[in-house]
Amino acid sequence: MPRSAACALSVLLLALACSSPSRAAAPVPPPPVLPAKSWVLLDAFSLRTIAGQNDAERVEPASLTKLMTAYCVFHALREGKLRLDQQVPISERAWKAEGSRTFVDVGSHVPVEALIQGMIVQSGNDATIALAEAVAGSEATFTALMNQYSERLGLKGSHWTNSSGLPDPQHYSTARDIALLGAALVREFPEYYKWYSQRSFTYNNIAQANRNGLLDRDPTVDGIKTGHTEAAGYCLASSALRDGMRLVSTVMGAASSKAREDASAALLGYGFGFFESKRLFAAAQRVGSAQVYKVGDPVPLVLHADLYATAPRGELAGARSELHMLPRLVAPLAAGTAIGRLTVTVGDTVIAEASVYPAAAVEPGNLYRRIVDSVRLWFS
Repeated sequence: MPRSAACALSVLLLALACSSPSRAAAPVPPPPVLPAKSWVLLDAFSLRTIAGQNDAERVEPASLTKLMTAYCVFHALREGKLRLDQQVPISERAWKAEGSRTFVDVGSHVPVEALIQGMIVQSGNDATIALAEAVAGSEATFTALMNQYSERLGLKGSHWTNSSGLPDPQHYSTARDIALLGAALVREFPEYYKWYSQRSFTYNNIAQANRNGLLDRDPTVDGIKTGHTEAAGYCLASSALRDGMRLVSTVMGAASSKAREDASAALLGYGFGFFESKRLFAAAQRVGSAQVYKVGDPVPLVLHADLYATAPRGELAGARSELHMLPRLVAPLAAGTAIGRLTVTVGDTVIAEASVYPAAAVEPGNLYRRIVDSVRLWFS
């Protein structure tokens, strides 16, 4: 094939590394009918929404807000701005916090790790505000940080005005945003996610149990967080891992703690029963190659992150991948330059896609190669 034709090639068929003999997909019934204001179920790694109802509707998130607070705190730990053993002074504002409490004493100093456990296990508003002040100096500045991270995560239906989830007309989220946030915690901070399965926590000689009853009902459930106010109703973000597949569900506005647990269990059961999720390609795995002007050899292509797909059970065996390249690729190219898309389809439906990049920076070839391809570019 002439180099110019190779460079113009827009679709390259690839065999999926996980392909297996094709079999018919199992029938999939509709999702369960749930007594909740809004809800959603998605895969934690492909981020495919398996089922949902009113999942983009703005609702009061109550203490599910603390998932966003934790996300910011975990970033501060990773960046070295906080240490788990760091002693945090408890301000009068944190001590006076309304609602659920860890019962920290004003003027005392509490380790960051204890405050995190108090925020996650006990849903302590006092511990939460103390963490916000430790990260940003004040809760007001911290909420600005929450909104910045929220935008980075693509949580388009969320806005935060406090760190603990107290009611405010401008404080809202959606079932889908909460699920996406929960999935981000699982993927990005596995070293800290462990606290979401902790059954109880004792501080100041006061023991309090985790309010997530699914932790005791289902051994595959390892998080995430409950929430409740009179206006929000009973809310629950849940996550479970079965046979390598991780799902996240969010139930908002149920009538009781049992109702939110029953609804979450039904959603997780539905997802695991009728869907499957697989990692199709690993980060840095070669997925093909591309011809680039002014370079002699084909340029290897990779992904910058693992690519997962979720589909009804049996469908992934028939999946196909296609590599769509940008036209007229010319060296030099930086390793971080996206030069095409890898799409995975089942039939006519795209079930996963990601940008592809050169495996390394692409430098122009020798003088002859550069001259010849400059002429070809002129006439292409």
